[in-house]
Amino acid sequence: MKRIILFIAALCVVILPSCSDFLTVNPTNQAPAGTAIGTAADAKVMINGLMRQFTSSSYYGRNFQLYGDVRGGDVTLVSLGRGNDALYVYNHSATSNSYSGFWSQGYYCMLQINNLITNITRIETEGNGSTALTDYKGQALTLRALLYFDLVRLYGRPYTEDNGTSWGVPMPLEVLDVYTQMKRSTVAENYNQIVKDLTDAAPMLSKNLSNGFVNYYANRAILSRAYLFMGRSADALAPAEEIISSGRYRLYANNEWVASWAREFGSESIFELGLYQDEADLGTGSLGYYFIRQGKRSNAMGWFMASDFFLERLGADPNDVRWGIMEYDEISTTRLGSCNKYIGNSAGAGDKGSASAVNIKVIRLSEVYLMAAEAAFATDKAKAAGYLNEIRKRSPNLEPATAANITIDMILDERSKELFQEGFRYFDMMRHNKTIVFDDSHMGTSTITTRPNSIDRSFYKTILPISQGEMDANPNIVSQQNPGY
Repeated sequence: MKRIILFIAALCVVILPSCSDFLTVNPTNQAPAGTAIGTAADAKVMINGLMRQFTSSSYYGRNFQLYGDVRGGDVTLVSLGRGNDALYVYNHSATSNSYSGFWSQGYYCMLQINNLITNITRIETEGNGSTALTDYKGQALTLRALLYFDLVRLYGRPYTEDNGTSWGVPMPLEVLDVYTQMKRSTVAENYNQIVKDLTDAAPMLSKNLSNGFVNYYANRAILSRAYLFMGRSADALAPAEEIISSGRYRLYANNEWVASWAREFGSESIFELGLYQDEADLGTGSLGYYFIRQGKRSNAMGWFMASDFFLERLGADPNDVRWGIMEYDEISTTRLGSCNKYIGNSAGAGDKGSASAVNIKVIRLSEVYLMAAEAAFATDKAKAAGYLNEIRKRSPNLEPATAANITIDMILDERSKELFQEGFRYFDMMRHNKTIVFDDSHMGTSTITTRPNSIDRSFYKTILPISQGEMDANPNIVSQQNPGY
C-alpha cells in the first residue's frame, strides 16, 4: 500500500486526473489542486464521485458492515475459507489480514474531500460563492466527519474507555505537501474534530430530502452517533429529537418493513448510497451475498449466517415482522439464519432487478429512535421507553417498555434486532464494554486459535493494526502501532 501522504497525495491532489477515473471534471480537472474546482458544477461532480467511492467493497459497499456485524456475536460461520472469515476469527496482523483497504480507501476519499473544501473556500474568499457551493462544502465537511468517525472506531480504542487519550488516526484537514508524514492524533482529537466539522457544516446544508447525498438531517444523525460514542448522552439526544420532531421522515408500518428492503429511498431513509447494476454493483462479492444461503443464487457461497444468540433474541416474538427477511440457512431447512436484507427480498430482486444492486442504508429513522432512547435513558426513562416502543412495535407480542423496566440491555437488544446486517452490533458492544460471546458451535472440527470464545475490549485485536506497508512508507507512525501487533 502506498503511503497516504507521499504517494496518494502526489498522485491525487497535485494531479487529480491520474488517480481515479471517477474524477472526470472537464475542463477544470486538468489543473493543479489549487484551481481544480472552479464552479458549483465541478463540486457536484466531485461529490458524486465521493458517493461512488463510499460504495467501495473496502467501505460501505461491503467490508465496513461486515466488520460491524461479523465481529459482534450476532453472526456465525459453518466453514472457514470462504472469504473474509478473518473478521470472524480475528486473524489480524500488520502483515496479513490487516484490512488496510479501510485505511487506504478512507484517506483516498479524505484527500478528495480536503481538496474540495479548500477550493470552495478559495472561491468564497474571492467573492464568487453561491448557495450551491455552500451546500457542497457542508456535504464535504459532513462526509469528512463520517470518515473520521468510522476510521477512529476501526483503529482507535473506544472513547468511553479512557476519554480518548489513546491513539486515533492521522487527521489531515487541508491539501498536504507531498513530503508530509503525519503522526496519529488522539481519539479525543479525532472526536473533537468530528463534532467541529458537523457543527460547522450544519448551517450550510439543505433541509430538503436529498436521495443519495447527505443533508442537514443526515448531519444531525451523525452528530448524535458521535456523541453517543463519546458517552455524552444529553448532547446525543438533542439532534436525534430534532430529526424525529421535524416530521421529514416516517417509520415504516409493520406491513411495510420487509418490502422496504427491496426499495430505494423510502420514508425512513436519511442517508442512503445508491447501487445500480452498471454502477457500484459488486455482484457475488456484494454485502447481500455474504449473508444469503449457499446456493440460493448462482455462486452464492453462504459465508455468514445469524448466530444462535441472535436467533434466540429475535425469537422472543415469533410474530416479529423482522423474521420476514430471514430465511433457512445451510444447517437445516428450519433454522432461519440466512438474511435477505441486502438482496432486496426473498426472491432476490429489488427495485432495480438485481439481487446485488441494493442500496446501502447508512442512516435510517429507526436508528435515530434507538439513539434517542439510549440518550434519554440516563435522565428520563419514561421518554426513553417511549422512543424504544416505537421500534418494539415490530415485535407485536412483546410487552411495551416502561420507565420501570427499561434497561440499556433492552435497548441494545432492540438495536441488534433492528439493525442486523447494518454494521452496528460490534461497535455497540465495544463502547459499552460488553463481553462478546461467539457461537462457534456450527463449525464442525474447525478450531479457532486466533481469538478465545469470548472477548471484551481488553483483547488487543478489537482494533485493527496499522499495516506494515503503511509503516514502511511512513516511519513516523511506527512507534504508534496499536499495542499487541
